[in-house]
Parts: sequence; structure tokens; C-alpha cells
Amino acid sequence: MAVWTRLGRTAVATALALITLAAAPSGALAEPSPAKIRAKLVKLNEQADQLVERYNQANEAYKSAKKKYEKLNTELSRKDAQAGELREELATIASNSYQAGPFGSWPAFALQGNPQTALSSMASLEQLAQDRAVKILAYETATKDLRDRRAEAKQVLAEADDARDKVRDEKTKVDKLVKEQTKLLRRLGTFRTGDPNSPGIEYTGPASGNARRALQFAFAQVGKPYRYGGTGPGSYDCSGLTQAAWRTGGVELPRTTWTQWSWGASRRVPLDALQPGDLLFSKGLGHMGMYAGNGKMVHAPQTGDVIKVVDLDDYWRNRLLGAVRP
Repeated sequence: MAVWTRLGRTAVATALALITLAAAPSGALAEPSPAKIRAKLVKLNEQADQLVERYNQANEAYKSAKKKYEKLNTELSRKDAQAGELREELATIASNSYQAGPFGSWPAFALQGNPQTALSSMASLEQLAQDRAVKILAYETATKDLRDRRAEAKQVLAEADDARDKVRDEKTKVDKLVKEQTKLLRRLGTFRTGDPNSPGIEYTGPASGNARRALQFAFAQVGKPYRYGGTGPGSYDCSGLTQAAWRTGGVELPRTTWTQWSWGASRRVPLDALQPGDLLFSKGLGHMGMYAGNGKMVHAPQTGDVIKVVDLDDYWRNRLLGAVRP
């Protein structure tokens, strides 16, 4: 009887344990360690970096194509208007010339009493018409060239628009990655919203000239949030920050990490010969920053973080692909 009692008690205890486990939140059964969460976050950051760059690249290509098309379209409209005015003038001259033709000219002769004056007047009308005709031809030739260039620009715009449509799906993926990143960062207690109005910090490093102005700008953004596609003033992504900083330094960089790396093809410098202001690019070109001197880098990291200055430790040095000096 005691044995059955003990067995009964054991069964009850087991059942209670199972009920407790069943009632517990699903995440409590296998809560990943902080190390695993950080490892997953690194992978998510790398994925997001690549997708963001592709999206930015397609978006910038579209904006560039649209700007070119609109400029050509405006120029063509202006040329068309000028040609139209000349055509109206030519029509007026032709009308006047017709009215003063072989029959209409005799009253003019009689009234003026000087046939030579009338003939001279008719010759002037003819010369004026020829001048207008020459101008119209020149405008129409220029207009044809413009129309051809506009047609090409329109085709490029259509292709860029198609490319942008294709990466819209990638933007959706980025948005999902951002949500997952945010969730993991909050679980780690390291999510940082940043302050769009952050006054930043003062740059006191060794840079001079244009590089110093660029770094002063970048340091003044420290504390502002990272946002993919951000170009300021309240938030930036990595290439948006370097572009804005070097614009202050007097150098106009392209918009994305890939295009800045391509732009600097003839300006590459060895990683062991860095100078303050040099652009630093990660392997895969998903991320970049700016060398600040004294073994430090200023950059806009990733979702859930803020613009900051970090040490170029082994972790970062192992990630670097190369450097460009603007």
C-alpha cells in the first residue's frame, strides 16, 4: 500500500511538472545565450548591410536617371518654344511677302513713286525670311539631337525604374531584418534609439585641411541614430555620413558604399599607411567608415545603434577590404 502511495505521489509530481512546463512561455524552454544572440545579430547585420547597399544603389541610379531626363526634357521644351516663335515670325514674313507680291507691289510702286524702293523693301523681306529659315533649321537640328538624347535618357530612366522595382522586395526583406535586429538588441538590452539633435563631440585628432573639416563634421554627428538610407541631418547610414562629411571638406563623393569604392579606384591607400579622413571599406562593401587618426574610426554602424567613434581593433581590421583617400 505504501508503494502505491509513493507511486501515486510520484505520478502527481510528474504531472504537475509537465503542467508547469506546458504553461511556461515557449521562449523559457530554450532561451539562447547572449553569445548566440550576438552571433546571430552579426549575421543579420551583414545581411542587412548588403541588402541596404543594393537598395541604395538602385534608388540612386533611378534618381540620377530621372534628373538627367527632366533636365533634357526642360531644355527640349525651351528649344521647341524658341523654334515655335521663329516659325510664327517666318509665317508673318511670308504673309507680308505674299501681300507685296507681283500684283500687290504695283500700288506700292505708284504710291511711293520709286520702284527701286519697293524692290529693295521686298528684297529685305526675302532676306529676313531666309535668316529666319536658317535659324529655324538650326533649332530643328538641335531639337532633333535633344529628342534623341531625351529618348535615350527615357530608356535609361525606365530601366532604372525597373531595377528599383526589383529591389523593393529587398527593401521588404531589409525591413524584416531591421525588426529582427531591433528585437534581438532589446533582448540584449543594447538597443539605442539615438538623438537626432545630438550635438556630437569635438574632434581633437591630428587631421588638417579638408580632412579635418570632414572629421569635425562627422564627430559633430556622434550620438545621432543610424538609419538605412539616411543622409542627414537627423540620422545617417554609413555612406550617407561619409558623403555628408566630405562634402563639408570640399569633396563630392557618390552616394553609396559601392560607388564610393569605385570612385576611389585611383585613390586607394594601404591599410598600414592610413591618414585621418581616409575612407575605410569592409569586405563585401556592405559597410564603411572614416579613419579618425590614433587608431580610431568614426562610423554609422547599424540598426539600433548610433554614430560613434570606435577603436580599430583586430575585429575591425580583419573586416576591412581597403581604404580610399579623397
